[in-house]
Amino acid sequence: MHLSTHNWMRAEPLAVTLKRIKRYGYESIEISGEPTQYDVKETRALLREYGIRCWGAVTLTLGERNLAARDEGQRAKSVDYVKDVITMVSALEGEIVTLVPATVGKVVPDGTEEEEWGWVVEATKECFAHAQKAGVRIAIEPLNRFETYLFNRAAQALALADAVHPDCGVCLDAFHLNIEEEDMYDAIRLAGKRLFDFHVADNNRFAAGLGHLDWPRIVATLKEVGYDGALTNEFVAPVDRTPAAKYPDMVERSPVDIPPEQLKFIQDHGSSLLTEKFYDDQMRITAETILPLIK
Repeated sequence: MHLSTHNWMRAEPLAVTLKRIKRYGYESIEISGEPTQYDVKETRALLREYGIRCWGAVTLTLGERNLAARDEGQRAKSVDYVKDVITMVSALEGEIVTLVPATVGKVVPDGTEEEEWGWVVEATKECFAHAQKAGVRIAIEPLNRFETYLFNRAAQALALADAVHPDCGVCLDAFHLNIEEEDMYDAIRLAGKRLFDFHVADNNRFAAGLGHLDWPRIVATLKEVGYDGALTNEFVAPVDRTPAAKYPDMVERSPVDIPPEQLKFIQDHGSSLLTEKFYDDQMRITAETILPLIK
């Protein structure tokens, strides 16, 4: 296992992120799933410069992106988006695309259970076929019920993976597991060899070590099932707007260059634009918590 991180949680130049995570012992990155934001040649050069490899990317399934949409044209555009993410990861010599099939924040279905299952299976199969040609693995990620109604538990993600292809896998996230699973350790065991990726945030979605999750036991269970991939940092620090705030200086007050859709995505997660110091501390704390457990 090795330590990785997402970078969608803060709008900053990729070089700044890579320099930061290299300092704290991260080995790879899951690049934000927005292919139009990255020039592949420049990104590969930056990765080489800082000695960080691309582990993969996560689909930012926001706006009209939805593999379970009733509208056929919307589904087709969503498939094209996922294919673009896969192509980017392949060009960056990455291994994984973490696929969130339905729009994050959408909690009302477009059709019956049978209709939506048919739509999402068909669309995911098309994405998977493209991934196979590109040499990239697909991992279906379940989110908690407040972010999606469609896939919340490991068993549900495995059901879609099974319907798509025996080589389709799943990605689990400790934050979501803590909310939705009866036993998060059994959920990891259920995924077993089909576990292709694992995301890291504590029960309060701060950095690992700032909540009550039992990280030694989580990592031990990952080792038990033979998981040998990335533990990918994905804290989404909730913003406290009251006088009780523990971190009054966590929100960035100066303008930053961030697309409005990405800002909405962050805000919909209960977070905001984070100051560099606060963000840096979260990266460091996760590394200090996780690295001793996986070495």
